[in-house]
Amino acid sequence: MDGAAVQQLALRTAEELPGAVLEQPFGPDWDVHKVGGKIFLLTTDLRADAIITVKCRPEDGRSLREEHPAVTPGYHMDKRHWITVRGDDAITAELVEDLVVESYLLVHAGLPRRRRPLLPDHLVRLAGGDARR
Repeated sequence: MDGAAVQQLALRTAEELPGAVLEQPFGPDWDVHKVGGKIFLLTTDLRADAIITVKCRPEDGRSLREEHPAVTPGYHMDKRHWITVRGDDAITAELVEDLVVESYLLVHAGLPRRRRPLLPDHLVRLAGGDARR
C-alpha cells in the first residue's frame, strides 16, 4: 500500500471505533484521533511521505520494526510505545487495520472506567476481557 492508502484506511478504521474523536490540536496538517481525550492515531505528511503513528506494546513495536523497513519508532512520540508507518508494498490493509484497533484498545484500557466508551462484542474479545465496563 502506498502512504496515502495507509492513511485513508487508518482514518476509516478509526472513525468506526466507539467514542473516537477527530481533532487537529497540532494544526491542519495533523489529524489526531482520540478516545477519552487520549491520542491513539496521528496522521500527517513527513517530507512528502504520508505516515501514520500508532501506540503499540514495546515488544510488538520491536518485532514490527525488525520485520518491516517502513515501520520506525514513533515520530515525535515515545519511541518504545509508538510506531510510525509509511507506505510500502509489505504493508497490508489487514496490518494497518490491526495496528489502529490495537492502538485504540491499548489507550482504551488505560482510561478510567468512567471515560471508556462501551465496546461491541468483537472488540471486547480482542481486548481479552471485560472492557465493556
